[in-house]
Amino acid sequence: MKKVVMMCALVLAAAGIQIANAEQAAAPVYSFGDFKSETLAAKGWQALADKNLDGVLVYTNKCIELYAAEAAKMQAGLKDYPSGESQQVFAYWALNDVATCLYIQGEAYRQAKQLDKAKAAFERITKEFSYGQTYDPSNKAFWKPVDAAKDKISMMEKGLDLDFGNMSSATLVNRLWDSNNKKDLTLVMAYHAKLVSVYGAKAKEMQASMTEYAWESPEKIHSYWALNDVGTGYFILGEAYRQAGKKEEAIAAFQKVVNDFFYAQCWDPNGWFWKPAEAAQQKLIELGADVKADTKAETKAAAKVETKK
Repeated sequence: MKKVVMMCALVLAAAGIQIANAEQAAAPVYSFGDFKSETLAAKGWQALADKNLDGVLVYTNKCIELYAAEAAKMQAGLKDYPSGESQQVFAYWALNDVATCLYIQGEAYRQAKQLDKAKAAFERITKEFSYGQTYDPSNKAFWKPVDAAKDKISMMEKGLDLDFGNMSSATLVNRLWDSNNKKDLTLVMAYHAKLVSVYGAKAKEMQASMTEYAWESPEKIHSYWALNDVGTGYFILGEAYRQAGKKEEAIAAFQKVVNDFFYAQCWDPNGWFWKPAEAAQQKLIELGADVKADTKAETKAAAKVETKK
């Protein structure tokens, strides 16, 4: 009898070990890497892209746990956003990365429909880390999490479901195209407003620096990313208005492309660039509007040269 009891105990113990091992194997393993704030933020972004809420919380909470105190000190020493060379902004690394992680966290909660938690994360940025800035490596530019957080709060209160992704201009333009394809003018207007608020000034700066279309190489053309994306964004807005039967608004948007972002170019996945200003001019003609281009004749001639990748 004792042998039977001992055998049962051994079997149960072995089963317990197998169950524990199975649970351990099933549990996701999260690596914090070098524990730097920028590493944790990058991992948070990836988890958000993977729609892994648990991963987002693991990485962002670790960043906040380790660096929130330092971020608060940096915030307290500022009266405005750090500016100047990139390294001067990077000097506020803790503030930047904690604000970024809170934005990632808020967006993950929003996507998971946990709106109260999303709002709490976004509001913490506005209250505690408002001078943080997020670096977009694809465009080599900074954007402000507090502005995006305020927009998210406003949109949630209005019942709009907006996904700014990583806040890059390319992402916002993709959202614009998708919204226009769905004929959702409200979303087009919302994404366009965000695109212009974040990148409009940079786009105008690039436009002012040019006297002809960039043509030397695809890399050269892409280097005018803000101009290209904002110009494209205005064209999409014009199309959305046109499709919705809002003629005057469409004309105003198309005219904006021609007058303010004439040198913008848009990459077509089929393998070439096209020029939103030229397309906008054609749309204006179709709408019976005067095309008021503030450009030189030779510049317009240069627009006729198709740029291939």
